[in-house]
Amino acid sequence: MPRLRIQRATWPCPALILTDTPRPDCHDCGGIGGIEHPYGHPETGEYEDSDWEPCHCWDERRRWVLLPLPRLPQRWHRKRAGYSDEPPF
Repeated sequence: MPRLRIQRATWPCPALILTDTPRPDCHDCGGIGGIEHPYGHPETGEYEDSDWEPCHCWDERRRWVLLPLPRLPQRWHRKRAGYSDEPPF
């Protein structure tokens, strides 16, 4: 039985999607949805990165688009020039 939730996706286009969630009582991943395998540099042994292995309790590819969302106009993406210390009234 899938455990569904609504999320906002940004790629490939903005949309509200219905997606499956990991089983909260899974003994393998503890409800996280995967197992992290950190590894170190072969010569120094220092932490380098982590590999992520998805758990069998869910499938992150199971998702359905509920509602495509419009893209914001370019004028809304302009960066502001700093912050003001003026009170907001």
